[in-house]
Amino acid sequence: MEHPSISSTSVPFIPRSNTTTESNKTGSWRFLQPRYDEKTAPCSAACPAGEDIARVQMLVAQGLFKEAWETILQENPLPGVCGRVCFHPCETRCNRGPFDEPIAIHTVERFVADTALRYGLHPELGNSKSVQKEKVAVVGAGPSGLAAAYFLARLGYTCDVFEARSEPGGLLRWGIPPYRLPVSVVDREVDGIRSLGVRFHCGQRLSQDFLKALPKRYAAVFLGCGHYGNISAGIPGEDLPGVEQGLPFLESVRSGSVPSLEGTVAVIGGGNTAVDVSRCAVRLGARPIMVYRRRRQDMPAFGHEVDMALEEGVELMELWAPREISPHPQGLLLTLEQMEVVSEEEGRAVVRPLRGRTTTIVAAKIFMALGNTAEEPWLNPPTKDTSEVLRLANTVLVCHADGTAVAYGGDLAAQNKSVAHAIGSGKEAAIALDVFLRNGRNAVADRLARCRVGPGPSVSMEMYLEGERCRRNPHVVTFEEINTDYFLYSPRLVQPRLLKEERLQGFGEIDLKVSAALAIREAERCFNCGLCNQCDNCRLYCPDLAVCKDTSAQGRHINLDYCKGCGVCVVECPRNAMSLVENETGGRP
Repeated sequence: MEHPSISSTSVPFIPRSNTTTESNKTGSWRFLQPRYDEKTAPCSAACPAGEDIARVQMLVAQGLFKEAWETILQENPLPGVCGRVCFHPCETRCNRGPFDEPIAIHTVERFVADTALRYGLHPELGNSKSVQKEKVAVVGAGPSGLAAAYFLARLGYTCDVFEARSEPGGLLRWGIPPYRLPVSVVDREVDGIRSLGVRFHCGQRLSQDFLKALPKRYAAVFLGCGHYGNISAGIPGEDLPGVEQGLPFLESVRSGSVPSLEGTVAVIGGGNTAVDVSRCAVRLGARPIMVYRRRRQDMPAFGHEVDMALEEGVELMELWAPREISPHPQGLLLTLEQMEVVSEEEGRAVVRPLRGRTTTIVAAKIFMALGNTAEEPWLNPPTKDTSEVLRLANTVLVCHADGTAVAYGGDLAAQNKSVAHAIGSGKEAAIALDVFLRNGRNAVADRLARCRVGPGPSVSMEMYLEGERCRRNPHVVTFEEINTDYFLYSPRLVQPRLLKEERLQGFGEIDLKVSAALAIREAERCFNCGLCNQCDNCRLYCPDLAVCKDTSAQGRHINLDYCKGCGVCVVECPRNAMSLVENETGGRP
């Protein structure tokens, strides 16, 4: 019927009813149903420490810095450290990368940690276990040992940490130059671990007898001694005076006892230690030449560290290998042999020497940085598989018949050698020891599998403690699953740094702080892959008004009496935090 006040030519005919449509339960048409289905962000799956990165970015974007810090601490006790020295594999997997540029995750993480320090915040994690009767010994206070002690303490265990050096921190304190990681950051985060009741016993060098005696006093032992043994180059003259190892040199730089260098200094190796030694040498007045037997792109060192080293004046000789060191009136004569690339394996050059093509360098000093290994063979995990040995992703667990266990972690067991992998290893070991002590060896692998982040190998303590994160779908969100219509192009935050000339004046920290406004702006760029940020698109676009707000943690639910399963809400969810499933599979509407 035409309304008497409206002309029949101005408005098309639209059927209209003045009665309620509640009786028309369109949900009966449905054969598919939407559900809220939070998933795993690719950055989190790539994080060796298993951090809930997408949620951290969401909280920072909302200005909830303390909550963001606490979210990191659920999985990582060292956010200030990782915000500075982690090689951030999360950023290489960021879905924002194919869109414009990845999120500067490490910069935001550092901002969160520094903000917590600035305001003297105290975390309230709220999901630690009650006190356990067993005590656990942790040997080594490097990143893996610190992480193991932190998570074991949260799981209710009394922890004693034994460290050979005078202060805890391991490689963080003694092996990473202060321009990358100020010691105050290490001190602050070690204090946070100590506040959980962890007891540090420094100056306790590990012996085989000491290790054998530990099971009599402790229910379990975590070995995270790291790799401090030197690898020999196997060339004549490497034991001459003036030839030094890289790690002891970095340790002396940390302690401030290094005299100034001058003249040419040769650094043999292509890893992070070689780069750190070279950058320290240039600050001490030398002209460092880094010698590497493969190509620059094959170097194990982090690419951005190599870039900055070259910018600061370090020279790089690619495809040259050391053959001999001999005395010289001006110091040492280093003979090098040229290498050639014959093939590639897994993206890395396979090289061989070009016989007869040699060159020499006269150097005041030569530093060897060819990698490291365990200081003693008995520190390594057993190589033979027996019924007692359980090999996990980044840990080797040896379960003894008397109910005690030894976990090997960090560099001793992890496939990749990095601070973040060491932290992940310490956490995995803590969970494995807890499962072993509570439920026995046979329960370990299955329980760990249930708290892997996405496909793993990293594990989540929040998931182990059955927090909200354990309800997430392990599916890793892809770029194609993001509705990019809702996002604008925006440039990535550029990390502010000291100028090259300023860097070379000393060992002051190179990367500078960012403001809260910049951190929020960067976090706002995040897609928050797989997470609901309460944008309300699902409710706004629902043609049946079937999405209803409520007071649950989700904040809304789907009224299946009226949802006809059109899927518009799922399509319009920018972050892929919803799924469409067949009715018979159930779901969580």
